[in-house]
Amino acid sequence: MQANPQLLLQLVEIQMPYGRFKGRILCDLPVSYLEWFSRKGFPKDKLGILLQTLYEIKMNGLENLLEPLKKNKGY
Repeated sequence: MQANPQLLLQLVEIQMPYGRFKGRILCDLPVSYLEWFSRKGFPKDKLGILLQTLYEIKMNGLENLLEPLKKNKGY
């Protein structure tokens, strides 16, 4: 499986479409919410891939990878 560099960009562009954090940019979701998905199961679609990627980034302390992308988007 080849890495998709667009995933990181999408994490700072796409909003959560439903749930408690509807409307929040994915990269700004709290770790506790991502942990909940990890326990219950990530969605089986593109959103699930993004949430799982974000979970891995946050659990491994790699949020700094998203900072330049967030600055480019004006966050």
